[in-house]
Amino acid sequence: MYIPLVNQLTDLTEIMDFIQRFSFGTIVSFEDGKPKATHLPFVSFQRENQIILQAHFAKANEQWKYVEEQDNLIIFQEPHAYISPSHYEKEQNVPTWNYISVHLYGRARIVVKPEETLEFLESSIEYFDSAYRKQWNTLSDSYKSNMIQGVVAFEIIVSNMQAKKKISQNRSEKEQGQIVQALSQSSTTSEKLIADYMMKNLERKSK
Repeated sequence: MYIPLVNQLTDLTEIMDFIQRFSFGTIVSFEDGKPKATHLPFVSFQRENQIILQAHFAKANEQWKYVEEQDNLIIFQEPHAYISPSHYEKEQNVPTWNYISVHLYGRARIVVKPEETLEFLESSIEYFDSAYRKQWNTLSDSYKSNMIQGVVAFEIIVSNMQAKKKISQNRSEKEQGQIVQALSQSSTTSEKLIADYMMKNLERKSK
């Protein structure tokens, strides 16, 4: 990913907050030289200062068969917003797009033991919908066993990462303020989120 110096995001805490907030990622792998992608919800956490990702494929999705053989790319990208040049002080400017994106790389370890797959599924429940755990506990063991047989769980220890936060850092504070004001009044959630990230960045700079 091309990342100008002004847009580099290197703070690990901020990166973790982002991928945990926008946890529906895309895993990209290669099969016979051709890219394959699957969109999955990822559980992410840190273990001994390393980022760990956990998820599962449907067993019918054959991408799981080759994720152990290569460094996979996992993309987390959201939110984003169109930025009109009308917010700039000088007329000679062009439109652009603000966004935040995190690219993580790593080889997968396929989970083989059914009991570990169950642990992964239950971790996912706790992560995304802890209120459902009570209902999950009432389901029969045979139902859970059938579900486990239909998925392939995996874990990735992240070996490399690239993170980009393009939120008009190269513009003047006045221009950034005008963009924040416009986006915060938008009816689009993604644009409001970009406004929030821009505002927090401006607040950090002013301290």
